[in-house]
Amino acid sequence: MAERLIALDLDGTTIRHDGSMSPAVRQAVGEVADAGFHVVIATGRAILAAMPLIADLGLEHGFAVCSNGAVTLELDPEHTDGYRILETVTFDPAPALEILRGSWPDAVVAVEELGVGFKVSAPFPDGELDGEVRVVPWEELGSSPATRVTFRSPTGTAEDFLALVERIGLHEVSYAVGFTAWLDINPEGVSKASALELIRLRLGVENVHTVAVGDQRNDIEMLQWAARGVAMGNAPDEVKVAANEVTAHVDEDGLVPVLRSLLG
Repeated sequence: MAERLIALDLDGTTIRHDGSMSPAVRQAVGEVADAGFHVVIATGRAILAAMPLIADLGLEHGFAVCSNGAVTLELDPEHTDGYRILETVTFDPAPALEILRGSWPDAVVAVEELGVGFKVSAPFPDGELDGEVRVVPWEELGSSPATRVTFRSPTGTAEDFLALVERIGLHEVSYAVGFTAWLDINPEGVSKASALELIRLRLGVENVHTVAVGDQRNDIEMLQWAARGVAMGNAPDEVKVAANEVTAHVDEDGLVPVLRSLLG
């Protein structure tokens, strides 16, 4: 059988909105992996937030994409952390931070510190960031290269942030607005798709044998990259338009029939 690669988003795709993982999803992921598919988790989460879920899925070998494509991991159960970092892509966050400063009244900013946690301008809501979280002066946020910057408002909406990005303009970076007022900024040209393409080439998988499943705007490039891009039923309309097909809602285990269809 030809080598095949399936890329899976976590939140809103593999993980329900309440943070739980359905036993049916866990079983289906295991069946696909056991059948010889290269199952690659591709998430906006940082390493520390992604690895417990990857372990819960029973994935010990292969690859994972974190921080929206800025970090690529090789899973290795022999390693102390269960992985080793293959690639990181960083950028100077200072110009983007300068544009964002003062653009939304109650916004808070987080700058990812790889494998450690985040530097933040002010505390984020509980449970939104993993690892060590340090409140630092604004100037320190942009003092060193970063894999990702997150801009977050507790009062805004996704539509507010889409309009904000249009108004202020963000250049020489990649960005995606989440399902709430959550904006992730990455190095220019970096996305889940860019990292997955490098993994595909490394594995020798043909384009025609790629599948991707996701639910948010940071999944659009990934869905367009795959030969078969599947949007979750809970995805915004623009994500559904970017996909080849739409499955059921995450809370209805929409990922399961997609995975089972691969088993024939």
